[in-house]
Amino acid sequence: MTTATSGTPPPRTVRGRDRRQGIAHAIAAVAHGLERRDARSLRSAFEQALREVLPLREVRLRDAAGRWRDGAERAGGQTVTMEVFGAAGNGVLEATFEPGCAAGEWDLQCLSALAQLGAIVLEIDRGRGPAAASPGTTASAKSGGALLVGSAPAMQRLRSTLARVATTSFTVLLEGESGVGKELVARRIHELSARRLGPFVAINCAALVETLLEAELFGIEERTATGVRGRRGKFEQAAGGTLFLDEVSDLSLSAQAKLLRAIQDLAIERVGANGSQKVDIRVIAATNRSLAELVDRRLFRLDLFYRLSGVDIRVPPLRERRDDVREIAEYYLARHRATRTLTLSPPAADALTTYDWPGNVRELERLIERAVALCDGNRIELDDLPPGVRGDYAATLMPSVERRDSMRAWAGRYAQLVVSRCGGNKRQACRILGVSYHTLQSYLRQPASGAPPRGAAWTGDGRGLSAPCGTLDRV
Repeated sequence: MTTATSGTPPPRTVRGRDRRQGIAHAIAAVAHGLERRDARSLRSAFEQALREVLPLREVRLRDAAGRWRDGAERAGGQTVTMEVFGAAGNGVLEATFEPGCAAGEWDLQCLSALAQLGAIVLEIDRGRGPAAASPGTTASAKSGGALLVGSAPAMQRLRSTLARVATTSFTVLLEGESGVGKELVARRIHELSARRLGPFVAINCAALVETLLEAELFGIEERTATGVRGRRGKFEQAAGGTLFLDEVSDLSLSAQAKLLRAIQDLAIERVGANGSQKVDIRVIAATNRSLAELVDRRLFRLDLFYRLSGVDIRVPPLRERRDDVREIAEYYLARHRATRTLTLSPPAADALTTYDWPGNVRELERLIERAVALCDGNRIELDDLPPGVRGDYAATLMPSVERRDSMRAWAGRYAQLVVSRCGGNKRQACRILGVSYHTLQSYLRQPASGAPPRGAAWTGDGRGLSAPCGTLDRV
């Protein structure tokens, strides 16, 4: 070990006896970590144990992507990396020694021995990851990761696109309205990619303070200013994984210029540093506004737009996949089953399907939470929905309910409307309605009053119409 220079605290040393005890402690930490379901907690316990064994300032165990060169100077100390060999793929153990410390022979031998333990940790991590999901179930459901709910054609196309994009390391631009789940899509790409064992770091670009942007993104060196401690930025935190830039369209022009160089070269320079360093990350950007339109209005840099675009993915809004509304609602109800078990009534489900959902999936999630908190019974009825959601559905149906209209009256009015829209062409109206010409003629002969059939009566709770079997209308 090298000695500390004057004016700096002496480097921390670890005696041989403490080192041997530390190795035993590292093994015990891994053994205790097996009881936890989260593999990331196991990896954190392993990294913490290494810091107790050796004078390390920072240690990371990750997949083979993005390793640093052995002996590189980083974060104020010497960084040593060792390859970790596993059955499902290799990994890297990266250890940065404290300032004033250099890796000695005993340190390297100890680190090499612990690297073999790190191989076991990585294998456990991979076994708990998305690749271990059993056939017939979604990987995200098994791993607790991003779950894209929905079986509409638009979602099937989206899943197919994500699977193809995940096999590459290209920059991806996600476009979609607010609340459609762009971060879930970004996490799904990360989980399907070779970087799934690395970190997923999300940045809300709209919340970045202009004066602190460089320190937040690129980090800051130790003692750059009085009382300032060195720390890694978001780019370094995402090394070996994925960096998600949410709402990138909200960045100012000056912030866009600073971001452009980092994305172009995948190299960053900490505040107060004298040189830049490479970072191995994948960038996924998201926006709820058209970047092309912002470029035309000179609100977004053209060079940054070309750097982010190319692999563009549009996340469809909820109103374009209405068939998924009920499936998503039932998914959220199942998530809250530990609190309360609720079901959707058919009228409430129909009202949810006909609503336009300007807030998309996020609005639907909050609506289900509201129902779980406020619903009186065990079933969500139409009256349990907010007025804005049930408005169009109730405005269309309730007048007919109050008039006690029959189904044939409903069919007659709708058939007359379709024929009118077709300019009186009944053959075309039959194709639209999916009925025969004879059935259409019977609907058109139905009087507009829509009185209930003779012998019919309302049920006691006022929720439906009951009638003898002989009085039911037949088509």
